[in-house]
Amino acid sequence: MIQERKRWNDIKLLIFDLDGTLIDSEADLVQSVNATRRELGMEPLPPKVVSSYVGQGIVMLVRRALGEQGTEDILENAVAFFLEYYRQHMLDHTVLYPGVRETLDELRARELAVLTNKPVNFSRQILAGLGVDSCFSFVYGGNSFDRKKPDAVGVFRLMEDTGISAAETLIVGDSDTDVQTGRNAGVWTCGVTYGIGSPTLAHVMPDVMLDDLRQLPPLLNGYERSTGH
Repeated sequence: MIQERKRWNDIKLLIFDLDGTLIDSEADLVQSVNATRRELGMEPLPPKVVSSYVGQGIVMLVRRALGEQGTEDILENAVAFFLEYYRQHMLDHTVLYPGVRETLDELRARELAVLTNKPVNFSRQILAGLGVDSCFSFVYGGNSFDRKKPDAVGVFRLMEDTGISAAETLIVGDSDTDVQTGRNAGVWTCGVTYGIGSPTLAHVMPDVMLDDLRQLPPLLNGYERSTGH
């Protein structure tokens, strides 16, 4: 735990998670999972059950959604179906969370990046479709490296890409996976309470918690607050 106040305006690199942090993609993910289950003759799952499976990448999402029926042969075909279906429908209902666009505009003086476990091509297409792709210097996805979050490989790459130190880097996400990723990299961590994975934040203690992303620019622009809240 951090015992002292932190001057957040030292932060130069902001690494954002995607699903549940920048974008509300829950409806399209649920729809795609249940379309995959229907393709296999299975009943749909409740939306909140599907949502609880999000965050570890597409293969894990589909594996968990299929349960005991997800043998390796079935899983391979199910993932392929899911990917094609989601490719066609990933912007049907997905939107930016309130305040995200304004927040990104306010933070443009800093280096902004996306690090997600979603496939990188889908991530870039969604950011472009929502008109915020130009805000980010780098976008890395679940297939950009050999290992996904909570492994810190993506954070280390981004610090290398930008030449910015761990002490000047903040990862922002809605789940314990994001917080653990930040800890594994030795960077500052911020949890947002409005996203898909926010219930898992109860298992960890980010350096700071925000209820709205619009709270981030004031925090980084000189406002001093106690951390570990």
